[in-house]
Amino acid sequence: MNYNKKTVKDVDVKGKKVLLRCDFNVPLAKDGSGVITDDKRIRAALPTIQYLLENGAAVIACSHLGKPVASFDKWVKKQAEKGKDPATLTEDKWKKSLDALRMEPVAARLSELLGKPVVLADDVVGPDAVAKAAALKSGEIMLLQNTRFEKGETKGDPELAKKMADLAGADGVYVSDAFGAVHRAHASTAVVADYLPAVSGFLIQKELEIIGGALAAPKRPLVAILGGSKVSSKIGVINNLLEIADTIIIGGGMAYTFSAAKGGKIGDSLLEEDWKDYANEMVEKAAKKGVKLLLPVDTVIADKFAPDANSDVVKAGEIPDSWQGLDIGPETVKLYCDAVADAGTVIWNGPMGVFEFEKFAVGTKAVAEALSKTQAITIIGGGDSAAAVQQLGYADKMTHISTGGGASLEFMEGKELPGVACLLDA
Repeated sequence: MNYNKKTVKDVDVKGKKVLLRCDFNVPLAKDGSGVITDDKRIRAALPTIQYLLENGAAVIACSHLGKPVASFDKWVKKQAEKGKDPATLTEDKWKKSLDALRMEPVAARLSELLGKPVVLADDVVGPDAVAKAAALKSGEIMLLQNTRFEKGETKGDPELAKKMADLAGADGVYVSDAFGAVHRAHASTAVVADYLPAVSGFLIQKELEIIGGALAAPKRPLVAILGGSKVSSKIGVINNLLEIADTIIIGGGMAYTFSAAKGGKIGDSLLEEDWKDYANEMVEKAAKKGVKLLLPVDTVIADKFAPDANSDVVKAGEIPDSWQGLDIGPETVKLYCDAVADAGTVIWNGPMGVFEFEKFAVGTKAVAEALSKTQAITIIGGGDSAAAVQQLGYADKMTHISTGGGASLEFMEGKELPGVACLLDA
């Protein structure tokens, strides 16, 4: 995939309307109050927005928020799958579920951060959005309603994409700055580029330069740390990194599938039985390629999945029945920290254990601390690993924390990202 894409600085936006796809999918308070509990995704969009406004563009921002179901029938079906009685599911309840994901809180917070009004549309491509977009002047910004309120958004509907592009007019520009959504070929993330010249914002530019650079021409040695619960979700990443990495470190729940594949005893630990053969194939492939593949040599086990569980440390592959592995052990911590000490580049995706439980966050914390002390370029690949680094207080010590979980994973797999492929090549 070509990582060298045109950016907002490569096009003239003065006097033009710019359709800007942001990632404003922020967490909201669970009490239904609409309070944003973490605004970092809104803050991350500010450099691109401010650049566009300062350079005379009229900005039409858009984003999805949560997972609204845009059709009543589909909503009923989904609720029924969760065990709800269809007889109790009314259109009013469906509409309330949509109301909880309207963009009002985002518009209010964005207005505070920019220090200027943000015009909010009542719809995405309906009469209100069309009228407000037409009236928008240079240096002003508006926000469309939740793009997923439109049925065609997740289907990549060309008709919806065309209507969104039309909001910017014949000489409009499309700017993509939602890295967290570029792995999806949705109407607002990729298809709209069929109708407007498309470039990246600063957020996507940074992701492409840093992660793309690490994959294409890494400062060596390149060490990849892969954790998380499932081998199945990381097999593509492991496969791709085996072509370019010098060392691959395996931790988290996925390590127990590797252990079981080698004939080890893993008790009640996480296991993907169907993926044991693949795990062995990865080990063999690493040996053939001359890539160091490090697996845990010991593990912290628990008698139940709970923060207050009784715990012990055993050798890898020697977990007793009814016990389960919840973290890497002290010998493994030393092995992994030593492996990153002299690295040139480190890519980390996935925690080493159940970091949500303090007792079993030791391995994840030790790896984060080791990365904070290394001279290497350190890239945290979004998702749980990003949350862990933030939670443990090491975020400001990392070179780059990706804003995309699924997107950064697919990026590291070497997959083409629709929301990047659609941008103009530099």
